[in-house]
Amino acid sequence: VQLQASGGGLVQAGGSLRLSCAASGRTFSMSTVAWFRQAPGKEREFVAAISRRSSRSNYLDSVKGRFTISRDNAKNAVYLQMNSLKPEDTAVYYCAATPVVADPTSPDGYDYWGQGTLVTVSS
Repeated sequence: VQLQASGGGLVQAGGSLRLSCAASGRTFSMSTVAWFRQAPGKEREFVAAISRRSSRSNYLDSVKGRFTISRDNAKNAVYLQMNSLKPEDTAVYYCAATPVVADPTSPDGYDYWGQGTLVTVSS
């Protein structure tokens, strides 16, 4: 599975962005997919994850109610709709995928990673 994240950019606080993760490979539809982010000088942080058939999703507490993860298996794509953005959301956002995961919030469980897309939120 190869992943490519896109949709990042510069936005003012309170604004919105939609990130996309495009995948190649037949196993994508059978994979749990997540978004992680990494701010300068900080460790990579879990943001959201979605199960293979969208039956289950997980979110970082600080993004609940503002971010929504979704997927379209027919298009081999996963999306992260980010609303009410805050300066503390500034980071490089990565999508990741794995066929089998014990803990969807841990980066250690993911086999495939995209290259990252930068989100900058100005105050």
